[in-house]
Amino acid sequence: MGIISTIMGIIGFGMGFSAGIVTGYFLFIYSQPTHVKDPEIRPLVDQTSEYLQKLLPEIPLWIKNPDIDRIDWLNTFIQRMWPYLDKAICKTVKSIAEPIIAEQIPKYKIESVEFEALTLGGLPPTFQGMKVYNTEEKELMMELGLKWAGSPNILVAVKAFGLRATVQVLDFQVFACPRITLKPLVPSFPCFANLHVSLMEKPHVDFGVKLLGADAMSIPGVYRIIQELIKDQVADMYLWPKRLEVQIMDPMKAMQRPVGALNVKVVRAMKLKKKDLLGSSDPYVVLEFNGDKLSSKQTSVKKNNLNPEWNEEFTMAVKDPQTQDLILTLYDWEQVGSHDKMGMNVIHLKELTPEEPIVMTLDILKNLNPDDIQNEKDRGQLVVEVNYKPFDENDIPINFEGTGEVQKAPEGTPEGGGVLVVIIHEAQDLEGKHHCNPSVRLHFKGEERKTKRMKRTREPRWEEEFQFVLEEPPTTDRIHVEITSSSKKIGLRHPKESLGYVDIYLADVVSNKRINEKYHLIDSKNGRIQIELQWRTAP
Repeated sequence: MGIISTIMGIIGFGMGFSAGIVTGYFLFIYSQPTHVKDPEIRPLVDQTSEYLQKLLPEIPLWIKNPDIDRIDWLNTFIQRMWPYLDKAICKTVKSIAEPIIAEQIPKYKIESVEFEALTLGGLPPTFQGMKVYNTEEKELMMELGLKWAGSPNILVAVKAFGLRATVQVLDFQVFACPRITLKPLVPSFPCFANLHVSLMEKPHVDFGVKLLGADAMSIPGVYRIIQELIKDQVADMYLWPKRLEVQIMDPMKAMQRPVGALNVKVVRAMKLKKKDLLGSSDPYVVLEFNGDKLSSKQTSVKKNNLNPEWNEEFTMAVKDPQTQDLILTLYDWEQVGSHDKMGMNVIHLKELTPEEPIVMTLDILKNLNPDDIQNEKDRGQLVVEVNYKPFDENDIPINFEGTGEVQKAPEGTPEGGGVLVVIIHEAQDLEGKHHCNPSVRLHFKGEERKTKRMKRTREPRWEEEFQFVLEEPPTTDRIHVEITSSSKKIGLRHPKESLGYVDIYLADVVSNKRINEKYHLIDSKNGRIQIELQWRTAP
């Protein structure tokens, strides 16, 4: 009886279990749950910002902020170059770290510290976007969104007291927003002298550490303590306004600051050949260094004179006496049309003896080609006196162009007064009705100064400096700046026209010592001019 009941029980359990499985299957397939609602489908434009943040937690910066640019090209470049960049970066890190480690380990009685493995892994960092700031200074400022979830393998072996221990760094992650500033911009490759790096917010840093093969981060409390400690240390060192400064090249050499001064006295010219069909010539002399027309000087015009006497003195800044040459060119002034060239000659600065004035009588040549037979023709002579004076180390200004600092006024400046420095940098969006050959005129206290004339451009760049020596600060004065355009074409009804002007009050310059701004031009639709003003006082 017991056996029969047992068998019947097993059969009943099997049948009941099978029936339950079949019933449950049909109920699951064909029954409609009442607690589950149909999803609500709406376009993304109708969703709230909170919903979108949850939906897309990794929105790139260029989507969130319209002033941030996409730099997919840079990410593609880094991805292609990463196998080579990985080796190059690791090699550079080793070359920098090993001498420092070798210098420090004797202090702690450590026998050796060696890199057994150093690789940044196969995943390169990615940049989510870049924002470039437009400043009026000679600098390039940009902010980057950096994300790197790499798989580096950094294995360091430490030997001390006969024991050997290993430290391994794995699964490194860093999310940061660095601001990189290249300043000052210079005319020598790589075109910037210093690299400044700041962090705009605390970075997110995460990594794994193994000590003797064991995961040190699995120790309760260690992971959070180390992560917060690294964040605080990095923020304390590099969080803006603090920054990391890396000098790329010597700023003094990069800016090619003057190393001396050349004093030139144009005495006279003799036996010049007349260029005008009627009457004599109206000669004047232009002095300039080879390749540097912005620093040129010019004598006055002597009307109807083939033996003019000037006795005019000029001082010119010398940047490289070994390669610079002083070119002297004589012109015949013409009231209409271009001025006729009468001849020229050159003085090689490397042939001058410093601090020794010398009077030179130069033959006037047609050009500087020594093989040109036309130079054998007599065109007269030019008498000049030159004296090259190199600067002492104490005479070279400590600050240089691009730092934003203001130099002191030179000796001899009136007590209580100073030197007003006006630097005409550039202009933008100039519009002329008949022509656009812009030059800048400065009117201040009855004096007029003028820049070079730039031909056929709406965005000229002058980089010319003018100085006014004043007996008292110009707290109530203003300077009138006007951009004019002129054309030498014969027959034009409007050979000259104004492209706009601006009046700048100088009280702010005196109080701030330096102002570098762009001014909107009056009587111009979109024209702007960038002017730097400095007020230099005696030391």
